[in-house]
Amino acid sequence: MADEVADDLAPKTPKPVVSPAAKWWIFSIVGVLSLVADQATKIWARASLPIMGTGTGPNGTCVIPTDWMPQGPHLGPHCGGKEVDVIAGFWKWRLSMNPGSAFGLFGSLSVGRVLLSIVGIGAVIAMIVMLKKSRNDQKVLHWALALVAGGAVGNLIDRIYYGVVTDFVSWDLKFMVWPTFNVADIVLVVGVGLMFIDIQIEGKLQKAKKQAQQRKAKAAGLVKDLEA
Repeated sequence: MADEVADDLAPKTPKPVVSPAAKWWIFSIVGVLSLVADQATKIWARASLPIMGTGTGPNGTCVIPTDWMPQGPHLGPHCGGKEVDVIAGFWKWRLSMNPGSAFGLFGSLSVGRVLLSIVGIGAVIAMIVMLKKSRNDQKVLHWALALVAGGAVGNLIDRIYYGVVTDFVSWDLKFMVWPTFNVADIVLVVGVGLMFIDIQIEGKLQKAKKQAQQRKAKAAGLVKDLEA
């Protein structure tokens, strides 16, 4: 009898809701689509959005990143993006070359390109490791990891190829102008948000599991053993 109760109380491995391969498919497809959306919109922004200033390229074209960076302690960049209204007073397109991370953070670091590239590569590796360790039924986490990986790779490609990240979305929130961002930043934020949702889901599952064990223990007269 005691052995049977112990077996009932022992933690049980959750039954797979999806096949082991499904989470890798979700990760691959969502990650690639995020990456394609990011790179496609950046190509559009660099090719289509208006630019102010004269660069050092042929016929005065602006060279990335040289003409977009400050030229000296008292000189601004040769080139900059011109604002284009999407929603007047709130949403604008404005081409910007960001040497920092998401939303322009850490842009002043002289070693930003190398440091942030290493961070980006590390983030992608971490997402793959977390995916491997995740349960097959953690669909929210699978989507989250895919979005974070896709966004990280999107900005990593820019940083390696150009030395800067292409941003083009500008929001005026009245109390502040939000740092210019891109699609990769959006999917990164959504992915991190989904990670927090997964944490909440897992917390509720663990709480429900503990309550179920306590109910079984109470029925078997073992409540004192569990509470000790």
